[in-house]
Amino acid sequence: MGPRAIPGSDLHLDLAPGPGVRAALERALRDAVRGGRLAPGSRLPSSRTLARDLGLARNTVADAYGQLVAEGWLTARQGSGTRVAERPDGAPRAGRAPRRRSAPDDPFAAPGDASLPYDLRPGSPDLSLFPRTAWLAATRRALDAAPNRVLGYTDPQGLPELRRALAGYLARTRGVRTDPELVVVCTGFVQAAGVLGRALHRLGGRRVAVEALGFHDTRRVLEAAGLAVDRLPVDAGGARTDLLAAGPAAALLTPSHQFPAGVPLRPDRRTAAVTWARRTGAVLVEDDYDGEFRYDRQPVGALQGLDPEHVVYAGTASKSLAPGLRLAWLAVPPRLLDAVVAEKRLSDHHSPVLEQLALAELIDSGGYDRQVRRARLHYRRRRDRLAAAVAQHAPDVAVTGIAAGLHAVLELPPRLAGEGPAHADGKALTARAARRGLALHTLGRYRDPADREPYPPALVVGYGTPPDHAFTGALDLLCGLLADRARLSA
Repeated sequence: MGPRAIPGSDLHLDLAPGPGVRAALERALRDAVRGGRLAPGSRLPSSRTLARDLGLARNTVADAYGQLVAEGWLTARQGSGTRVAERPDGAPRAGRAPRRRSAPDDPFAAPGDASLPYDLRPGSPDLSLFPRTAWLAATRRALDAAPNRVLGYTDPQGLPELRRALAGYLARTRGVRTDPELVVVCTGFVQAAGVLGRALHRLGGRRVAVEALGFHDTRRVLEAAGLAVDRLPVDAGGARTDLLAAGPAAALLTPSHQFPAGVPLRPDRRTAAVTWARRTGAVLVEDDYDGEFRYDRQPVGALQGLDPEHVVYAGTASKSLAPGLRLAWLAVPPRLLDAVVAEKRLSDHHSPVLEQLALAELIDSGGYDRQVRRARLHYRRRRDRLAAAVAQHAPDVAVTGIAAGLHAVLELPPRLAGEGPAHADGKALTARAARRGLALHTLGRYRDPADREPYPPALVVGYGTPPDHAFTGALDLLCGLLADRARLSA
C-alpha cells in the first residue's frame, strides 16, 4: 500500500530562474523520484496547486506532468490524480535506514529477543489490556473542557489538573502524603530518575545507593547525572538497608515489590531506611512501579507515608495503562522541589499535555480505578495459571515473588539448571528456550556487573507480558522446557 493521498500537499522543488522553466521542472521532478525523496505511490499536487505554489503557468506544470507520465516516471488516472510510478529499477527511498537486526529500544530486551514469537520477559504489561474506549472518551471530555492555554507552553511541573488528581489518588490508594504543589509529572520513570539524579547533584550530592539487583538503565541514568553508584545487597528480606552508611545523598529502593526478586522490604528494614535518612539528611527514592497489583492481601503501603520529608515517591502508568503513554510522577519533599522542577525544565520544558489531561479525567471519573481492578483480576488469573502449571510439570521448581506485580521468580534446583559456568544462573535454559521461540530472562541478568553476591539459578518470568492469544502458548513452551530438562537430568 503506497503513501496516503494528501490533497493540496506541499512539494518542495528548487527551480533555477531563467528560460527553460518547463525543462527545469521536469529535471527537478525526475531528481526527486530518482533520489527517493518522492517515494513510489506518492501523490503529487494538482497542476493548478503546484503552478500557484511555484509561480508558474498551469499549462507549464500540466505539460511537465504529461512528459513525465510518458517517460514512465509518473502515472495519471482519472479520480486518482498524478502519482509517482512504481520503479522496476529499484530506485532508492530517501531516509530509509537499514533494517535493524538487534533488539528494539527496550530496556528489558536482549539481542534476538525481538524475533521470538513468545515472550515471557518481565517489565511490560499486557498491552491488549489498554482501555482504548475509556481513554478515548476521557480524551474527548478533557479536550472539550480544556481552555486554550493548556495547549501552549505549560508548567514544567505538570498540569495542575493532573497533579491534583494524582495527589488525591495516591493518598487514597497508596497512603502517600503529599500536596498537588509537590507533585512533578515526568515522561516516564527513566526521565524521573535522571531529573532526580541531576537535582541531587545540583544540591551537592555525589553518591547514591541502589539495589544490587535491578534495572540497569536506572544505574546508568544516575551515573550520567554525575553520581557514583553504591551497591546495596538484596536478599529474601529485600534491600539490606541496615547496611546503609553515611555518604550517599540518596538510596533508591523498590520496597513494595523488589525488582526482580519480587519480595517486599521487611518491616524492620523499612524502619532502618527511614532512620538512616533522618540521621544523615539523605533522601529515599521509592520506585513504586507496580504497587497497585497486590493479590493475596492488602497492598503494602507506600514507604513515603512514613516520612514525606525524607522520601521521594515515584509512580508510573506504564504497568496500569501502557509504557507508550510516557506518564510518571514524583511526590517530592519541599526542600527538593525547586531543584527537581529546574531540572525538569531543562530536560524537556514540559510533558505532553493531552496525555496529562486524559489521565486526570480518567482518574476523576473513576475510570482509572476500574482499569486497575480489571487489570489486577486479569494478572491474578495469569499468576495462578503459571503457578499451577509449574507445580504440575516441574514440581521441584519453587515459584516465588508472586504476592504482587506482573512477574514471578522460578528458582531452579541444580539438576534443572545444570552444572558448570554456562548453567550457573540458568543461561543455558534461556538459550534452549530461545531456540524454541520463547524469550526468557534469568535473575542474574539484573545483577550489578560488579556484584559478587551468590544468587540462586532462577528465571524471572513476566506473566503479564504476552497478549491473551499468546499466553497459553508461552506457558506451554515454558512448562515443556522445564519438564524436558527434568527428564534429561533424572
